[in-house]
Amino acid sequence: MDYFVSIQLDRNSKIPLYQQLADALYDLISKDILKANTKLPTIRKLANKLKVNNVTVINAYKYLEKKGLVYSQVGSGTYVSPIPVKDMPSPAYEEKKEIKQIMITEDSINFASISPSTDLFPVESFKCIVNEILDKDKGNAFSYQESQGYEKLRESVADYLKSYGINSSKDRIQIISGAQQGIDILSKALLQYGDTLLVEKPTYHGAIAAFQSRGARIIEVPLETDGMDLEILENYLKIYHPKFIYLMPYYQNPTGYSYSLKKKRTILDLAEKYNTYIIEDDYLSDLNYSEEKSIPIKALDHRNRVIFLKSFSKILMPGLRLGFLVVPKNLLDNILSAKQTTDITTSGFIQRVFDLYLRKGLWKSHINEIREIYKKRYIYLMKLLDEHLKNEISYIPPDGGLSLWIKLKASISVDKLSDILLSRNVIISPGSLFSLSKESLNYFRLSFAAVNEKQIHEGILILKEVLNNMNSDPASVEPIL
Repeated sequence: MDYFVSIQLDRNSKIPLYQQLADALYDLISKDILKANTKLPTIRKLANKLKVNNVTVINAYKYLEKKGLVYSQVGSGTYVSPIPVKDMPSPAYEEKKEIKQIMITEDSINFASISPSTDLFPVESFKCIVNEILDKDKGNAFSYQESQGYEKLRESVADYLKSYGINSSKDRIQIISGAQQGIDILSKALLQYGDTLLVEKPTYHGAIAAFQSRGARIIEVPLETDGMDLEILENYLKIYHPKFIYLMPYYQNPTGYSYSLKKKRTILDLAEKYNTYIIEDDYLSDLNYSEEKSIPIKALDHRNRVIFLKSFSKILMPGLRLGFLVVPKNLLDNILSAKQTTDITTSGFIQRVFDLYLRKGLWKSHINEIREIYKKRYIYLMKLLDEHLKNEISYIPPDGGLSLWIKLKASISVDKLSDILLSRNVIISPGSLFSLSKESLNYFRLSFAAVNEKQIHEGILILKEVLNNMNSDPASVEPIL
C-alpha cells in the first residue's frame, strides 16, 4: 500500500517544506504505519510523487536521521529505525545539550574549552593568504570543488604527511569539514544499524554521539596510561567482531594519555588478526612538549587497517571547519558517497586558502608559535596544582595536548564540585561527560586552551577554596545562586 500519497504539503505555509515532509513521515512512523526497517522511497521517487525538489526530501531524511527515526545505508537507501526515539541510547547527545546550556561570559574562567581563544588566531597571516587567493584566482576561488577535495590541497596534505612518516597518495585523501564531520562520515560509510564498534573508556562524547546516531552498539575498552587494555581488547574482538576500533593515540581526550609504541604495534596486529579497522583520531599530536617524536599508528600501518583522521581547525581557527581522512583504497567509494550526501563538498575557497597556507610553511610556523604558548600554560598550570592542591588531587603529566585529567583523592562528588565552581564562574568538564554510563570515576578534565596565565591562577585558587570547603564540611557546601 502506498502510504505516501496521503502526505499533503502546504506551499503557502511558513513552515519549510522539508519540515512538513519530515513531520508527515514522523506521523506515519509514530503510528506504526511505517514499520521498523521499512525502506523509504528513493529521494528522486518521493520528490516526483510529491512534486518537490530533491533537496526537500534530502533535508527531510537528514532531519529524521538526526532524530534517530531513520537510518541510512550507503548504496542501499534510507530505512525506518527499529528503536523508538524515546528508547534510543543517547547519553552523549544529552551531554552535549547540557554543555550548551552553560552560560559563558567574558568573566568566565573556562577550563572546559579545548578550542583556542580568539587572540591566538593567526588573523594577519591568514588575511594575506586570503587576499593573495582572491587576486590570483578571482571568481574561480568560489567555484565548487569535487567531493573528494581540491586536488592541489590533497597534494599538499600528502606532502605534509611525510613529516609524520605517513606515505599516502593524493587519491587516498578525503577533505572534510572538520573532525566531527569526519567521524560522522565514517559512521555513515562503515556502520549499519546494530553494528558493533570499540572505543576507549573514557572517550570523546562527540564521537559517541555520531556512532549512536547510526544505531551502533558501542563497547568501551578500559584505557590504561599507555593505551587500551590489550587483554580486554582482544577478548572483545573475539566476542563482538566489531566494524572498527576508534582511538586517539596522542594526548587522548579526555585523559591526555598517549599510546606506547609496543601497544600501537600490538593493536595493529590484532586488527589484522580479527579483520577489523582502526580509526585513528589524531587529536593533537602537533602539541608535543617533549623531545620524543610522535609516531602515528598510520605510519606503522603496512596492511591498510588504519583510517587516519586529522583536523586543521582545532588549533588554527575552529570556524574554518577543515580536516582530512587518509583512507584504505577499498573504503574510498563508500566514504566519498557518504561525503556527497552530507554536504557535497567542503568550502572550495577555504581549501584553496589553506593549500597556499600549507605550501608557504605558515601552518608549520603557527604550530611552532602556539606550541610555545601552550607549553608555558601547561607548565604554569602544573606548577600551581603542585603548589596548592597536591594533597587534594593527582594527575599524570601528558607532555602535550591541551588538558590535564585530574583525579580527586577524596570521595567528593565531581558533579557537585562542577556545579559549585560554575556558580563561581569557573567551568570544568566532569568525568561523567566522557562515559557511556556517565560514571564520573572521580575525575575531571582541566583544559588550558582558552585561559591565560592570570585566569589559570585565579581559577586554581577558587578550585582550592571550594575543595577545602567541601572537605571540611561537605553537607554545608552549596552552589551560590
